[in-house]
Amino acid sequence: MKLEENRAPDPKEESMAGDRQEIMEIAMRAGHILLENGAEISRVEETIDRICRHYGIQSANSFVLSNGIFSTMGNQREEFFARVQHIPVSGAHLNRVAAVNQLSREIEEGKHTIADLERCLDDIENMPGKRNIVQIMASAVGSGAFCLFFGGDLLDSAAAFLSGMLLYVYILYGGYRLSRLVEHILGGALVTFLCMVFYHLGLGHNVSSMIIGSVIPMIPGVAFTNAIRDLTDGDYIAGSVRMMDTALVVLGIALGVGMMFTAYYRITGGNLL
Repeated sequence: MKLEENRAPDPKEESMAGDRQEIMEIAMRAGHILLENGAEISRVEETIDRICRHYGIQSANSFVLSNGIFSTMGNQREEFFARVQHIPVSGAHLNRVAAVNQLSREIEEGKHTIADLERCLDDIENMPGKRNIVQIMASAVGSGAFCLFFGGDLLDSAAAFLSGMLLYVYILYGGYRLSRLVEHILGGALVTFLCMVFYHLGLGHNVSSMIIGSVIPMIPGVAFTNAIRDLTDGDYIAGSVRMMDTALVVLGIALGVGMMFTAYYRITGGNLL
């Protein structure tokens, strides 16, 4: 007669299983911060894999898109785990990306325990962004400098400086309530209107250089660069999504500029270009 023995659960195995799940959650959280703040797909996948490998998880697999992370774990020796996180497309905060990259290097060097990681990720998520006044002045300086780069003179650059400053005031205090496309249409219309006003007031001679310089702060340079990198790395879905998002931003700006020029021509019958 065969006796069936019920094997009691091993507390050590249960503890290891809990640790593995915690590590997977931490790795996904690190990937979430990277993706949300403008990192490319390959960097997100590599960071998740590094964290899992360092803490001994051999069966971890991650699939990352431009707005989502899919992670699984499980084989004969490791319990099964599956999570999906949706991450909306947002702006870039490269200081947080750099902080997570540094944290992943320190993890590989053995400087952090599992208990430390939650606190480190909390600190990274709570890192303050640039103050509004700094962003406004950076937009103003960038607009003026790009106006000079695209053929404007000093008066054109001064007009673009003021236009870029007012543009970012609109973005920070008014545009965030709108959809991305509408925000950029109104932003393009705003800088075009301001440049037309400055031109008629005698502050500037070349309207096209003034407008080009003024819209530069709205151009999603990081997203466009990441789209190219994703496409060259073979992440065609993520690269295409980011490229489409960039194209919609550029289209919105162009629509806003075109609408103002059309309205100006219909009202005055003149052409500024």
